[in-house]
Amino acid sequence: MIKTQYQKELVISATCSKTTSNKKADVLKIQSWLNLFALVNPGAATATGIDGDFGPGTEKAVINFQNFNNLSATGIVDNTVFAQMAAPLNNAFTAAPTGNTLRDLVVATAQAHLQQHPFELEVFHQANSGPWVRSYMDGNEGTPWFWCMGFAQSILDQAASLQKKDFRSLMPLSYSCDIVATKGIERKILIKNKEIRINPFLAQPGDIFLLQRSATDWHHTGIITGIDNDVFSTIEGNTNTDGSVNGNGVYSRTRNFRKQLLDVFSIQSLV
Repeated sequence: MIKTQYQKELVISATCSKTTSNKKADVLKIQSWLNLFALVNPGAATATGIDGDFGPGTEKAVINFQNFNNLSATGIVDNTVFAQMAAPLNNAFTAAPTGNTLRDLVVATAQAHLQQHPFELEVFHQANSGPWVRSYMDGNEGTPWFWCMGFAQSILDQAASLQKKDFRSLMPLSYSCDIVATKGIERKILIKNKEIRINPFLAQPGDIFLLQRSATDWHHTGIITGIDNDVFSTIEGNTNTDGSVNGNGVYSRTRNFRKQLLDVFSIQSLV
């Protein structure tokens, strides 16, 4: 894989507890995973402040995490405990989905990530933060870092790597929908919305949709997982239940290509 930032998110540099001298970066990772766990398990009482200080609140949240997962309730986080906290990220990025074609693998990989509930966090008043965002965005995070293209390219990278292919032969590594769309136009593999409306099946599962704001401006993207009548089924990052272009997680959605200007970046030349 090209995008390997996720590996750095799976470990802490030393055991952390309320009574040890801890690196702030390690504690921020622990607190982030405690909050991500709370988003999926709201009754676990693991939500806590994300400030880099391993105080009584963080210790109690760790104990609650350990109790919820039938671990020894020490309030101490070593790399074994941390690995369980970060298991969703590891599961997503090390999944080895099966499929007969690259298209099958792209869809299956996107589904594998969706099943692990990737969410962003707000850290130090900065949205678009946390281990999932950093993994998709090669270490970058914070309010300006919209991560929908980072997500889409991570999925394509992971799937292509299973076939020993480099997704950068198809598109540049970029977080910009505009850059990717422009490259698609140059290579004549960006299918415009007016063509899709005439023949929806020019798009295929595994392709990448690009939401157009104007003829030269695209501001959101995701993976197409199915085509039915007037609708693309999708899995996309940095969205929400309303289909925002700057939401809070990875969601499976439906998008009507007759009501929205959805262009399609075809991955056929990589297949």
